[in-house]
Amino acid sequence: MACAMPAKDIYHDTVKTALIKDGWMITDDPLKIEVGRRYIYIDLGAQQLLGAEKQGRKIAVEIKSFLAPSPVSELEKALGQYELYSLILEDEDPDRQLYLAISDIIFNEFFSEEIGQRVLRKKNLRVIVFEANTQEI
Repeated sequence: MACAMPAKDIYHDTVKTALIKDGWMITDDPLKIEVGRRYIYIDLGAQQLLGAEKQGRKIAVEIKSFLAPSPVSELEKALGQYELYSLILEDEDPDRQLYLAISDIIFNEFFSEEIGQRVLRKKNLRVIVFEANTQEI
């Protein structure tokens, strides 16, 4: 079944650079996972080698810019993707942890509000917060 590649988020290359600076090796761009006859695409797959080990920590990163007029609407979409990707990864790649990458501005402004704090607390959402200008985590 043919599948279209999803568009990259505007912060895609920023997050990729920030992960590399932080010691991660990008293994997939995007991370493509086949589920039956369908595919899902998570923005990035990365691995951090631990010392002399051949296998290290593996993550999948979904990048969200939250640029739409309604951050609540963006959060709804992001949570839906996060839940779906988490379920798929549990079966297809259980050693890989999923993270949502958001800018420090969105984290400090929107996720500091009650709705953001509640989501972080109740969903145990794993986030990577990046600074866009310095391209650092």
